[in-house]
Amino acid sequence: MSSFGSFVELGLRHILTLDAADHLLFLATLVLAYDLGRWRPLLILITAFTIGHSVTLALATLELVQVNSRAVEALIPATIMVTSLANLWTWRQGRRANDPPLRGAQPLWPRYLMTAVFGLIHGLGFSSVLRGLLGSEESILMPLLAFNIGIELAQVVVLGALAVVGAILTASLLDRRGYVLAASGITLGCATQMLVQRL
Repeated sequence: MSSFGSFVELGLRHILTLDAADHLLFLATLVLAYDLGRWRPLLILITAFTIGHSVTLALATLELVQVNSRAVEALIPATIMVTSLANLWTWRQGRRANDPPLRGAQPLWPRYLMTAVFGLIHGLGFSSVLRGLLGSEESILMPLLAFNIGIELAQVVVLGALAVVGAILTASLLDRRGYVLAASGITLGCATQMLVQRL
């Protein structure tokens, strides 16, 4: 039987590779709209995503829900496209180059809800990977927990790195609004190409 640590490592490796480019692109798109000074709303956002993908990772791995894997693979870039468009829509309202989006213009809960729903979709994508790794495991609860912990640890590393890169770029090269708009345009283009390829 595989060890707890080996499944944590598998979760880490699943995120920290080019095979997880779609998931990494989604994380990048999420973190774009938040600077290091706004870590609380970002933490709530990531928690919503974690809850969403943990639920469907568990349900699909336990075979309580079954979905078409090709449909899920197409939906993942669609989540990146919608998140990119949400960034563009929100940040176009900045009054000056360095302004955050107008806080009174939109409540935050729709974005949290959207992220939780997108987490459900990404969890379905994770489950197909985990089911392939289970092999002859008699109990899947330990591998499920360990794999999910590995994913979460990898996400913390990626999000931290992206936040630092964003802080450096906006401190030296671009104003915050320009950075969010330009980067969201790039993620939108990449996700659109990814969706076309998968369709």
